Amino acid sequence: MKRIALLVFGLLFLTQIYTQSLDERLKALSERYDFKYKSLKVDTFFTEKYLLEIKQPVNQKKPDGETFTQRVFLSHLDFSAPVIFITEGYAAGYAKNSRYINELSLILNANQICVEHRYFGESIPKPINWEDLTISNAATDHHKVVEILKKLYSGKWVNTGISKGGQTAMYHRYFYPDDVDLTVGYVCPLNFSVEDKRIYRFLDQLGDSISRKRIFDYQYEMLSNKAAYLPSFKEVADKRKLTFKMGLMEAYELTVLEYPFAFWQWGTTPVDSIPLLFQSATSLVNHLDRVAGIDWISDQGIKRLQAFFYQAMTEIGFYGYDISPFSDVISFSENPVFDFAVPENVTIVYKKEPMQNVDHFIRHKAQNMIFIYGETDPWSATSVDITYNTSVYKFVKKGGSHLSRILNLPTNQKEEVIRQINDCLQ
Repeated sequence: MKRIALLVFGLLFLTQIYTQSLDERLKALSERYDFKYKSLKVDTFFTEKYLLEIKQPVNQKKPDGETFTQRVFLSHLDFSAPVIFITEGYAAGYAKNSRYINELSLILNANQICVEHRYFGESIPKPINWEDLTISNAATDHHKVVEILKKLYSGKWVNTGISKGGQTAMYHRYFYPDDVDLTVGYVCPLNFSVEDKRIYRFLDQLGDSISRKRIFDYQYEMLSNKAAYLPSFKEVADKRKLTFKMGLMEAYELTVLEYPFAFWQWGTTPVDSIPLLFQSATSLVNHLDRVAGIDWISDQGIKRLQAFFYQAMTEIGFYGYDISPFSDVISFSENPVFDFAVPENVTIVYKKEPMQNVDHFIRHKAQNMIFIYGETDPWSATSVDITYNTSVYKFVKKGGSHLSRILNLPTNQKEEVIRQINDCLQ
């Protein structure tokens, strides 16, 4: 009898939901699931937009324990239209912009939901327990958001993300394969260690020999004549009030080591714009800042990205720097990795099993997943392997960078991706 009563209550709830406006439906859902929401300004593509503040357990295995508030940005078009579910890997403040539209929302004429990742932006637990920042907990965050908002939308669901957001979409799909009908991941790596050496081999083969030599010569000059360039580096840092606990020289060397990765990742720097070695120190340092950037390795940059570095060093992996070509002009005695960027007094142990499990899922079990990569993006070195799975698709943009997207693919490739998307959603 109790079971029948619950079923009747559920049917009455759904009947009520589907005859109301979006605001009324959100009100009913918020009362049932205990979240707050408020209306936001919207531009012309969507008809309504809301910020939802959803309470999540810090440890999803302890639902009665500590909680935090997770920001979710909902942009509404039609209750029966598809839903683009954006699993942002970092902060999602940009999604508040009234003009923000994901390209898949345009392609599929879809509603849009963007979820800020736990421990980023305004979705940070207080106090922070770093042990609860896991891909499992984050995937369950997304699962619970899907559970709630599927009460609103009856169309197909697509989860997606760019770079770390694409990784997050992979993890969500691994833990909850039935939450969505399709996954579209952009330029998202699947790393297997804190120093995935596939990156080194990839960089050694990128471009032609002339380009690689010019990049190497620039780096070697910057490292072999540090005394000439450190003052300019410090001047740029001081103007921005950046500090470096690791030491100015170490920060400088790491920035120079980062240069080729950043150069190829974004693909926006012509090779002939690399300064010639007889130019001023200011010119060479300013170029380094434009390409590699000195902010992210500063104390301030590390603090802003600390949750990412923690994840990289414990589960999702990263890259380091091969110092062998510069061993005679650098202070590091072994390849540096980013363990220095994790929170102080926090013990880190890299767990290899999570990424191995995700890899096995994608290669052997996953269905309806599409990945977009850029040919010259170093993150393509650690792209997903789909050799054994004909239900997962990978597209690589020739000459493409980390900015590769569906709508900037060559026409034939773009049409093929869109056709595949539509086939997966049939």
